[in-house]
Amino acid sequence: MSFATLALICVVALLGPALALTRRLRLPVVISELAVGVVLGVTGFGLLHPHDSTFSFLANVGFAMVMFITGTHVPLRSPGLLSGLGRGAMRAVLVGLLAVPAGWGLATAFGTGHAALYAVLLASSSAALVLPALGSTEVTSRPGLEMLAQLVVADTACIIALPLVIEPSRAGRAAVGTVTVVVAAAVAFLVLKKLTDHGRRRRVHDLSEQRGLAIELRVTLVVLFTLAALATATHVSVMLAGFASGLVVAAIGEPRRVAHQMFALTEGFFAPMFFVWLGASLDLRALAQHPTAIALGACLGVGAVVVHCVGTLTRQPWPLAVTTASQLGVPVAAAALIAQREASSSASLLAAGEPAALLLGALVTMAGVSLVMPRVVRLVGQEPPAPSS
Repeated sequence: MSFATLALICVVALLGPALALTRRLRLPVVISELAVGVVLGVTGFGLLHPHDSTFSFLANVGFAMVMFITGTHVPLRSPGLLSGLGRGAMRAVLVGLLAVPAGWGLATAFGTGHAALYAVLLASSSAALVLPALGSTEVTSRPGLEMLAQLVVADTACIIALPLVIEPSRAGRAAVGTVTVVVAAAVAFLVLKKLTDHGRRRRVHDLSEQRGLAIELRVTLVVLFTLAALATATHVSVMLAGFASGLVVAAIGEPRRVAHQMFALTEGFFAPMFFVWLGASLDLRALAQHPTAIALGACLGVGAVVVHCVGTLTRQPWPLAVTTASQLGVPVAAAALIAQREASSSASLLAAGEPAALLLGALVTMAGVSLVMPRVVRLVGQEPPAPSS
């Protein structure tokens, strides 16, 4: 990897927001970066080489940081989250149970044999997509709080389950690594909480702000990359390390200054690096050559919405049920994990066009969320009127 390639990726980082701001397109920044990666990578002109070791490593750093930001979006400190946890968790479990036969049905219909992977995708949600979409709207209604709780439970469970279903033959080793990373994250939480309770964290914060030392940012990066190193050593994806460290920070309370610094580091450089690498890794020519993969992607997206709409049977407003079907982190993580495993082992884990189909399914759910979001904003900010008898 050269400075010319690095400059090219930085230009792409500018093109992503530019395409997102265009009134006619209004593409999400992530989609713009993926699209440019596709054009410059394996599918397009071949200017970017996803198997380059430096490029892959920087993309892996970006993957960890993207999942860290996802974890910090989980509203663990929200005062109303606990009140909605019971019904929210119940709905997440109900969706998960329904996703199992649905995933088996899709795997059987398309002859892929990846029922477990599809089930995890169908059951997943994305707090990182929904919360920014709500903007400044404060979630105060009971249905809204229950939706937040459902997002948190589904997000966490599916991110933990994903590495176990990518390669079932290595599920045992992945489970050991997962437990190791989770325990390490718990230790980090206890240490930071003790420092917070004794007021030492506040003194460090004041000193860092007065002298411009960015100590809290450095500590955050130490936690993130230590968990990532542990994940790599135990043969677990850095996806879990990033998400777990994000949850630790969310539980302790992330200072606004550190949040801005991490967001700038991630969105300004490392996230574009990851999404461009992911786009460059995808072979969309195989998707075009295999129309069944396009059908699979559409079915995964529509199936996710249908499965999550089971929440309406428990009196969940249908716009909120559609919103819980939103997907971003888990399908992206699945495509990235598969690309990394295939690059390291030179063996194909999925059929041609199947990784792109996973992302196509996520796009379908994003479209559904964008359509119902105006209704969702009204529902989460106030209690809905009681149904007339």
